[in-house]
Amino acid sequence: TRAATLKGWCPRPLDDGGLGTSPVESVATLTPLPPIATPDRHPGLPPRLPPGLHCVSAVEPVRSRVPTMRLDVDPSLDPAAYPFRHRIRVRFAETDAMGIVHHSNYLLYLEEARVAYLRELGRPYTALRAEGVDHAVLECFVQYRRPLAFDDEVDVHLVLARCSRATFQMAYLLVVDGQPRATAATVHGAVNVRGRPVRLPSWLSSLGSPPD
Repeated sequence: TRAATLKGWCPRPLDDGGLGTSPVESVATLTPLPPIATPDRHPGLPPRLPPGLHCVSAVEPVRSRVPTMRLDVDPSLDPAAYPFRHRIRVRFAETDAMGIVHHSNYLLYLEEARVAYLRELGRPYTALRAEGVDHAVLECFVQYRRPLAFDDEVDVHLVLARCSRATFQMAYLLVVDGQPRATAATVHGAVNVRGRPVRLPSWLSSLGSPPD
């Protein structure tokens, strides 16, 4: 016989009359009991739970491993800090019910600017993919400063900020009529056609500064 703290899930009624589960924690005295046998179960197995209920063991908590963030770029608000600029005109389909550009569409603007940047360098993305290299997005960050609206002409400023052996980071500044509307940063990893990490092409790694 021993005392222990029990953590698990207990049934609770739902609005539709069914059963759900809620987390519980209590202190109880545990006394070993012999296995409970049921007609359709082996004597050494626990009894079946009612339909719709699941048992969660709390003896050893499940710990998820969160990878360390690679993003360490602080985008500048000065357009002069960016060597490349790409202009985009906001389409009506990119706005939402609030009459402004939906937050998810900013990622499309960043992608369009990246593709234009590679084309400007004479290294179009189609050529990179033909060589068996893709640039997967590993992390992204956007800070929304002022909203964008339909028919705005947005200048997306871009700089290749950091490079390691297999990853690179880009910083962005979105401007309309000289006013910053958003800043952003993305982290990319070079992968082959099977999705496995590979080294960055030397021409690309030479354009960015090494990580601190």
